[in-house]
Amino acid sequence: MPLLPQYSLAGKTAILYSAGGDEAPFLAQALAEAGASVFAICRRQETLDAVSESLSNEPGRHSGVAAVIDSKGAVDAAMAEFRGRHERVDILVNDGRSMFARAAKEIWLDDWDEVQSRNVRSTFLISQAVGSEMIGQGYGRIVNIISGLAERGMINGSAFSVSQAGLLALTRSLAVEWGQHNIRVNAIGVGWTTAEDIPVEEQRQEQLVRYIPVRQKGQPRDIGPLLVYLCSEACDYTTGQPVYVDGGLNAHP
Repeated sequence: MPLLPQYSLAGKTAILYSAGGDEAPFLAQALAEAGASVFAICRRQETLDAVSESLSNEPGRHSGVAAVIDSKGAVDAAMAEFRGRHERVDILVNDGRSMFARAAKEIWLDDWDEVQSRNVRSTFLISQAVGSEMIGQGYGRIVNIISGLAERGMINGSAFSVSQAGLLALTRSLAVEWGQHNIRVNAIGVGWTTAEDIPVEEQRQEQLVRYIPVRQKGQPRDIGPLLVYLCSEACDYTTGQPVYVDGGLNAHP
């Protein structure tokens, strides 16, 4: 994608955390295309493999690790891997959108705790570790990828929606707490997307798509330009904000 000079990430190092979303390779590629070196921390090995494949032809020092971030020890181990390859971290992108759908009356407590751990606990632990380094260096950009369900309800979506609302609250709280240290913390809210190239007319056969104001699903690449801006030095007076790339879903009555 065309890149304005003020949005360049050249010389920057980014950590990308993925709880399991399909957009991780596209997020990594957008960061790399803007000039950043990307270190991926993925809950699943297959996600890490997909990210590595997406970066195989991109210049920069790219690497990563598959890790379940459920404790301070786990995040410390992942950060030790990172420090073995990089001296500092400028950007943190958290994609805590591991989906879970079940009727509220059928959710076991263990299921509930697992969803919150994968999406909220892990994001907090990584943000705490990386944020401490950013405070020390007096600079940082953090972007949390969240679902539009952070501010909407959905049948069978209570556990997942609560995790996304938690990520939005975390975004706002860290923005307020760390703003004085030149750290900007924002969120990108994502609606229904597909990585497949499905003709729009075919998409509109789905009742779900007819509910989206623009009458089509998004593509993971739709997130890239906004992600790059929020990760750049140009994003200096924007913090604590969720920006929705969702075809108008969040504006829907």
